[in-house]
Amino acid sequence: MEIGLLTAFLGGMLALLSPCSALLLPAFFASTVGTKMQLLVHGAVFYLGLALTLVPFGLGLGALGSLLVSERGLIIAVTAVVLVILGLAQIFGFGFDLSRMLPGATKLQESASARTGLFRTLLLGAVGGVAGFCAGPILGAILTLAFGQSNLWNAGALLAVYGLGMVVPLVIIAALWQKMSARGRRALRGRTFTVLGREFHSTSVITGTLIVAVGALFWFTNGLVSLPSLIPTDVQVWMQERGTVLANPIVDMVAIIVLAAIALTVWGVRRRRNESATPQESAFEQSQ
Repeated sequence: MEIGLLTAFLGGMLALLSPCSALLLPAFFASTVGTKMQLLVHGAVFYLGLALTLVPFGLGLGALGSLLVSERGLIIAVTAVVLVILGLAQIFGFGFDLSRMLPGATKLQESASARTGLFRTLLLGAVGGVAGFCAGPILGAILTLAFGQSNLWNAGALLAVYGLGMVVPLVIIAALWQKMSARGRRALRGRTFTVLGREFHSTSVITGTLIVAVGALFWFTNGLVSLPSLIPTDVQVWMQERGTVLANPIVDMVAIIVLAAIALTVWGVRRRRNESATPQESAFEQSQ
């Protein structure tokens, strides 16, 4: 499952950086003009839009896979083959747009263009998670992987992490975009190259190779079951033991008090800055 989550996160990142997702960046930037706090709020709302669209897909496929759990051998074989096919399709640029499967997707895209503020960001997330010709094989691979989990909640978690993989770099890029050099911006878009007369895109090749590799792993590790855990068992046990401490009501109260103190401190600092800025503005206006 850990390999699946890592793959989903990387898949989300690469889907965001794929050539057809480039149009999503200016639309998101237009909604997040302002402070860094506004950027974080819009990022959270964008993720909510993604989750509202993607997670139900994952839950549905996970439920279907759990119904067929008695045919696990067949599920593993089909999942591995489909992942390899989707990976090759991504490498060679044979994309498709999964938003066509979403009822009312075109209307949502039009609404996102017409709206402003947080609602626009929510609609961008709802559509952006499934839209995109060249990102279709990536999402298709994650959905296939969700089906192969044969578990409702694991499948939903995969799609939630896939969405997180899109949001994290999106917020980071938006925060640093003005400071990036032209060379850095070009690097984010990837580059094209030609092999035997056929044009490839670096991001698509990297993503497709990752999907093919996961497909092969899925086949040779019995659906990732026999794959060694990324986190050692003793570390997992240690984390679970420490996690029980967080369930203590006293710890909860302390956390609430600390968060409240931080919030009050931030509010006080901003209020003092506003008060100090007001006399300067008034003096400037009088001098005019």
